[in-house]
Amino acid sequence: MIGPRLRRVAALTATLAAAGSLLVACGDDEQSSVDYLVDARVRSLNVNTRDGYADGALMALTRVLPGFSYVGPQGQTVADRDVGTATVQESTPLTVRYEFTDGAVYSDGHAMSCDDLLLAATAMGGKVKGFDASTNAGYRNIDKVDCKPGARTATVTFASGSTFGDWSSLFGAGSLLPAHVVGRLAGVPDVVGAINRKDSKALAKIATAWNTGFGLKPGGEIDPKTILSSGPYRLESYTTDKGLRLVANDKWWGRKPALGDVTVWPRGTDGAAALADGRVEVVDSGDLSASDVLAGRETPITDRGSARDIAPVSVTNLVFARTGVASDILVRRALASCMPRNQLARAHGSNGLVWNLRSAAPADTLGPSLNAQFGRRYPRSDVARARGLLEQRPVDANGRRAKPVIRIGYPAGSTVDKSIVDTIAQSCVKAGITVRDASSPDFSVSSLGSTVDAVILSGDTFAASGTTSGVPAVFALYPGDPLNLSGFRDGTVRTSINELVATSSDSGRLPLLRSIETAAWDQLPSIPLFGTVRGRESSGVSNVVVGLGRSGTGWNMDRWGGA
Repeated sequence: MIGPRLRRVAALTATLAAAGSLLVACGDDEQSSVDYLVDARVRSLNVNTRDGYADGALMALTRVLPGFSYVGPQGQTVADRDVGTATVQESTPLTVRYEFTDGAVYSDGHAMSCDDLLLAATAMGGKVKGFDASTNAGYRNIDKVDCKPGARTATVTFASGSTFGDWSSLFGAGSLLPAHVVGRLAGVPDVVGAINRKDSKALAKIATAWNTGFGLKPGGEIDPKTILSSGPYRLESYTTDKGLRLVANDKWWGRKPALGDVTVWPRGTDGAAALADGRVEVVDSGDLSASDVLAGRETPITDRGSARDIAPVSVTNLVFARTGVASDILVRRALASCMPRNQLARAHGSNGLVWNLRSAAPADTLGPSLNAQFGRRYPRSDVARARGLLEQRPVDANGRRAKPVIRIGYPAGSTVDKSIVDTIAQSCVKAGITVRDASSPDFSVSSLGSTVDAVILSGDTFAASGTTSGVPAVFALYPGDPLNLSGFRDGTVRTSINELVATSSDSGRLPLLRSIETAAWDQLPSIPLFGTVRGRESSGVSNVVVGLGRSGTGWNMDRWGGA
């Protein structure tokens, strides 16, 4: 049911629309049509950098920067024909023609073009140095992009012999940044020419602009010439006390948003106060207490074995650094031995189950059966085993073995992550391992290996994550991919992942998943803990559809409150 305040807003919207106008809320004191609390951080319009991706900023920006597809409510890839069409021209090699819809423009009036698509392929392809892309999954398979500057069409040809079954997810929501803005910021007016000529100096400038040119912070100015939109909403303002305000984009060519504005409360804003004040109507957060408040639940679930959780598409895991104390396989195995994975799962995991897979989530059709096959190595705390492993470490010149100190990082404020660290610390201190909480408000994945020895990730981000295809999450184990934070390198795993992303049948996928997990458990670049549980609630807002994937519940926010 739509709430009273939204009924008034909807009625006013209908009245103004009939008069040929569009409702856009204005004025600092006016309440937003909908307030949406998320645990993502929004520090850039670019959700494709390592930090932008890890922060989960797509939760807030899916309907600001749409692409040729989006992540739907079940984590599936859905074609977005508002932006354009992607049509397979040939299968060998895979050749796809992309065509932008007539009228597709950015909020500054500049037409979307193949320049934007070529820039995305270049930035995320991994072949040009300098771009701080979160992953090269799929884009690395592209051989060439035929693009005439300013054209509304492009032809993308994949490398011969290279198959990427999830190709329809490429150039999706958040991936297409305005090339004309990047060129202006870089001082390179012809971005397409610079890419095609492989002009190293120009490309270095373009990479810097792509990496850093779209920064956002509460209290900072939203420059309408740089922070553009190609979707139904655009960014209007961003402050700590009033959140991230999205308003209707008057240049949007598709179906107008049902409501004129949405206020998103990301991590780092006063979202907790907005929730306490009763302003928040939609929640999507790993902090389950937030959804409990909105739903009016006074007694939180402490044993998730009694829960009836929807099978998630992401897995919470502990990822180790490639350097420092965590580079010692004996230390990693000792930590895995002393941590109570069963206790952590009962307290925080989907349906209280320990999850043993990195390459398949509980929602995967092969997940449950395969999970049982890898459940024997570190099922629960074994302090004696941990001590024995540590005693195998070599002694120093004084005949001593230094006791390991492992710093685990995550963005401060996560009650679940704090509980995970505290529980591991209490259990592993008995084995002689000191575990320290190294969280901080501005924690970044780049801290891994410098200020922390391990990081807690929900899937491959700090917020909503995952897709039904498992891509790009499985590339966290792919040698050389930026998503591979642990630096894990295994030739068999590389081959298995290449075959996995080219395979659709469960019978073909099963041996590949087994191969990947066998190698990962042998070398322990990470430790899977449990299927990620997120609190998703709404109150008084119609058309809110829970999103299990990395776009979160905001995947259709432009339809909230509509008929």
